[in-house]
Amino acid sequence: MNGVEIVKSVSDKHIDLLRPAARFYAASKELLMVGQATDGEKGKYTLVRDPEDFQGIYDKPLPCFGCGIGWFSFLLGFLFPLMWYYGTFLYFGNYYRKDPRERAGLAAAAIAAMAFSVVLLVIVAYCSLF
Repeated sequence: MNGVEIVKSVSDKHIDLLRPAARFYAASKELLMVGQATDGEKGKYTLVRDPEDFQGIYDKPLPCFGCGIGWFSFLLGFLFPLMWYYGTFLYFGNYYRKDPRERAGLAAAAIAAMAFSVVLLVIVAYCSLF
């Protein structure tokens, strides 16, 4: 096999063309396969890292007791309604792009702020008319 190159896939040659998740998978596969024995010892591998050591960006717990800022502001809004407006500000400020897991809670806070505003507007209009 001297002078003969083993066939590589396009993804091995051009890793920059892959999506980020595929790049991570290809890089982790390379890390695990680095220790592969090539001196006639087929099937012998040396483990470079444990699979549990690979930590993705969404493996970290969310802030605010693990439920995220959105759900925390939604729940705390029942005591302090201004927290709903804080969650709405974060929602329309695209805070959820940092961590997509925050999107549902921030949307719930925005909906609660809208409902609270409508109820408050009806109460003020009723009190001013009568």
